[in-house]
Amino acid sequence: MDRDNQTTVTEFLLLGLSGQSEQEEVLFGLFLWMYLVTIFGNLLIILAITCDSHLHTPMYFFLANLSSVDICFSSITIPKMLVNHILGCKSISYVECMTQIYFFITFINIDGFLLSVMAYDRYVAICCPLHYTMIMRPTLCVFLVTVSWVITNLHALLHTLLMVQLTFCSSNAIHHFFCDPYAIIKLSCSDTFINELMVSIAGGLMSIAPFTCITVSYAYIFSNILKFPSIQGIRKALSTCGSHLTMVSFFYGAILGVYMRPSSSYSGQDTVATVIFTVVTPLVNPFIYSLRNHDMKGALRKLILKRLVLSRF
Repeated sequence: MDRDNQTTVTEFLLLGLSGQSEQEEVLFGLFLWMYLVTIFGNLLIILAITCDSHLHTPMYFFLANLSSVDICFSSITIPKMLVNHILGCKSISYVECMTQIYFFITFINIDGFLLSVMAYDRYVAICCPLHYTMIMRPTLCVFLVTVSWVITNLHALLHTLLMVQLTFCSSNAIHHFFCDPYAIIKLSCSDTFINELMVSIAGGLMSIAPFTCITVSYAYIFSNILKFPSIQGIRKALSTCGSHLTMVSFFYGAILGVYMRPSSSYSGQDTVATVIFTVVTPLVNPFIYSLRNHDMKGALRKLILKRLVLSRF
């Protein structure tokens, strides 16, 4: 199609999850509640880890980073939807949409990388306990997190630069509450072969590599656990992995179902899966790690009691 005969799209319309006003009101209240709980819960985890010296270990360092990412992950999508609902407006500018795509890709991938780093940490703790402090040095922990951020930002930049090369015609309605990359590619009236190829290759690598690291780490963990002489030892080892495995199941169960397929097969039903890893996963993270972890529960209890004592003076 001739580029001169096409209308330049300067904004997109976020149609949300439902076209009915009554349901939109319910969804607004639900998403507002989930967003506030996500922010408050993850901030509590960060504060508890920061204030309790007993939690200044690699595992909780990675957990604090994961909570920070979850706060950012929720904040790039939900607030825009809430503001649009309050203002009675469904539009998002082209620049805002591309910016949202960049940070969405960054945070969704950094989540996966941090989960894989945490799996490696559990592998070292269970399979090499005597060498744990020597292997998981603070410099290595910072290095792993830094490399994860660099790789995911470069990956997001690649997809965003490819996205801005696309041409959009008259259709600018997105059947979602944020600028989902697949939904944007589907709207384009230009050739999206390169975009879809990079989604399949680069996007696949960015998902499969951390998932493979997690799978291999737990394969070694479970094979080592089976060698433990007592049931109590096995139960104690598994308890340190339970929270992490729950998060991995939530996250990868949804993401593999949506983004490991061609964008042409993307449908409205996939929005349910995207809600799980963009809204539900950051929400349940604090509850999974606080309710299933004795040290975290103790740290949260001390933090809350300290705040209550200070508030009386």
